[in-house]
Amino acid sequence: MKFNTKTIHGGQTHDPAYGAVMPPIYQTSTYAQTTPGGHKGFEYSRTHNPTRHALENSFASIENGKHGLAFGSGLAAIDAVIKLLKPGDEVISTNDLYGGTYRLFTKIYQDFGIKFHFVGMESHSKINSLINKNTKLLWAETPTNPMLNIVDIKALSKIAKINNILFAVDNTFATPYIQTPLDLGADIVMHSATKYLGGHSDVVMGALIVNNSSLAEKLYFIQNASGAIPGPQDSFLVLRGIKTLHIRMQRHCENAKMIAEFLNEHPKVEKVYWPGLKNHKNHSIAKSQMNDFGGMISFTSKNNDYDETIRILERLKIFTLAESLGGVESLSGHPASMTHASIPKLEREKSGVVDSLIRLSVGIEDISDLIQDLKQALE
Repeated sequence: MKFNTKTIHGGQTHDPAYGAVMPPIYQTSTYAQTTPGGHKGFEYSRTHNPTRHALENSFASIENGKHGLAFGSGLAAIDAVIKLLKPGDEVISTNDLYGGTYRLFTKIYQDFGIKFHFVGMESHSKINSLINKNTKLLWAETPTNPMLNIVDIKALSKIAKINNILFAVDNTFATPYIQTPLDLGADIVMHSATKYLGGHSDVVMGALIVNNSSLAEKLYFIQNASGAIPGPQDSFLVLRGIKTLHIRMQRHCENAKMIAEFLNEHPKVEKVYWPGLKNHKNHSIAKSQMNDFGGMISFTSKNNDYDETIRILERLKIFTLAESLGGVESLSGHPASMTHASIPKLEREKSGVVDSLIRLSVGIEDISDLIQDLKQALE
């Protein structure tokens, strides 16, 4: 089954009760039993819910995985992965990652005795130099948020396997329309399903997908024991969103390409970060592991002027200034004061998140309107 068909039919069956084509919203917390333990596969909705089950099957299908798990948010999904570890374990992560992930690592789990190293993951020698007997997890984003760096998934997979380390990839920016990290050697794929998978800025959710059944069982246990699960209404919304993922992503990528090229030529723009540009430092890796280059773009204004950066954001009309990304509507953001404010300024700037950086989530509106909006805001 090809990807465009998987988004609609992958892992799905018609509802056995009445043949409903769309999985119904099973808005129930519990299920009747004929005798203790005698039920139809569902006992309690924290553990299993038919609507969530349908969504988790879809997650697995579109990522070419065997097991999918849904969580109440992307951070809840990451939290479940870190709960696989114990005090004394170490994690190597990219130094350019979502601020909420950084906050979870450093403000929560560091206090529980887990050590985190943040490095530029283009340097495999740096990664190798940090690996020791306590290293249990490599955590990567690709493309990274917000600098759009590309991590070589195959290369990191080899490093992880040689050293018997779990390798997790945050695939939120790319989505499985663009890349499938499990096929490239990752052990765990994570999504903030709030973003492209849901696609309509109306739900908060996270996802994990794995192939290894033993690993899946551990994660299912954590999911049930910790209870950070989504409700059936949210599960329905994300499942509905996935059914149009392929056509939305096609337009996101088409629009982003034209906007990146426009910004790259604009005299008031200093630097454009989009992996589809030939001058992007990781362009060749992106071409080798991605089917397209995504709908996320970051750029800095000329002379790195903070005040002018804020004025540009305030002048935008179609690009809404807001947190999040991946919806049908175009959004703009100021990472230093919004999504990455939890990262100390010096640490932010080391990875390129300077005060003049603007991040765009390019929507699926008419491209001429989007370019005109950027043009008037810049000029």
